[in-house]
Amino acid sequence: MKYLSGTILLFLLPISIFAQTEEAVHTVMNDWHKAAAEADFDRYFGYFADSTSIFMGTDDTERWNVAEFKAFSKPYFDRGRAWSFTPHSRFVYVSEDGKTAWFDEKLDTPNLGPSRGTGVLVLKDGKWKIAHYNLSVPIPNAIMDSVKTQIEHELESIKN
Repeated sequence: MKYLSGTILLFLLPISIFAQTEEAVHTVMNDWHKAAAEADFDRYFGYFADSTSIFMGTDDTERWNVAEFKAFSKPYFDRGRAWSFTPHSRFVYVSEDGKTAWFDEKLDTPNLGPSRGTGVLVLKDGKWKIAHYNLSVPIPNAIMDSVKTQIEHELESIKN
């Protein structure tokens, strides 16, 4: 019986660690979104891993490192509200060594409508930090041809 209890613990321990990690990732991401909605600039940017972390927005030109994203975002935060992304589902995955997590989430947003975020977090000094985040707007397949044509037209007009 003693060996059976030990064996059960060996199987349950990784599940418990994964559950704690998953919950920690949810906590970080939920507070990160909340910090933007509350226009808390320092709290929001404090969640990034370091200066090489990347935020990718919905526009083709929106690929920023932290310094660039701060410069872009500062006016929004200064006006007292940045943006409001409310996650309604999120799937979290964790590396075998427990030091990297990645996720995808569905978001409700007042300005973009239904959106999606994907990202990578790294464990730094015992805290989960965002290394990469990609915001996108999913396009239903039924309207993809029309949207593709609009995108091509817009990009062509920018070149000229």
